[in-house]
Amino acid sequence: MKTSLKANLLKHLIAKKEEGGFTLIELLVVIIIIGILAAIALPSFLNQANKARQSEARTYVGSVNRAQQAYRLENPVFAPNISTLGIGIVEDTTYYAYSVVAAGAGGTYTNGTSKDVGVKSYQGVVQLKQQTGQEATSIAVLCEANSPAATALGAPGGGYNVANTATTDPTCTAAKKL
Repeated sequence: MKTSLKANLLKHLIAKKEEGGFTLIELLVVIIIIGILAAIALPSFLNQANKARQSEARTYVGSVNRAQQAYRLENPVFAPNISTLGIGIVEDTTYYAYSVVAAGAGGTYTNGTSKDVGVKSYQGVVQLKQQTGQEATSIAVLCEANSPAATALGAPGGGYNVANTATTDPTCTAAKKL
């Protein structure tokens, strides 16, 4: 290798070493970009955490609905509480309190009442339905409160129109049917 080429290469490498750090402006730009990304991502992340918490309630209330239907097939009445169903659901968790309430002859409510104002409450309804000249069948509905609120559901029929007539299905009037 020619000596002039070696000298130029060494001069270039020495100059590169002297420019080794970032300028203050470059660091500030990177910090601002990271801050903007965090401001966009944080609300989305928090929303995903609430959705995960709500999936617990949907799963538990849906499981109680199915267990109530199975229990009613083997017994003349619906189960009076969750422990009678024997499905291993805890009635009090970090974000929800679960309970079963009789809805009169031929029906039952399962409340998944939110303890946190950031998550929605749920209510499951199971009732018997019999068309004229046919066997009675059980109908199950899962309803979700329209907005996150700790006291959205609490009482039987709290926001739900559950008719115990032989021809009407349970519907969610002040909530979304799932």
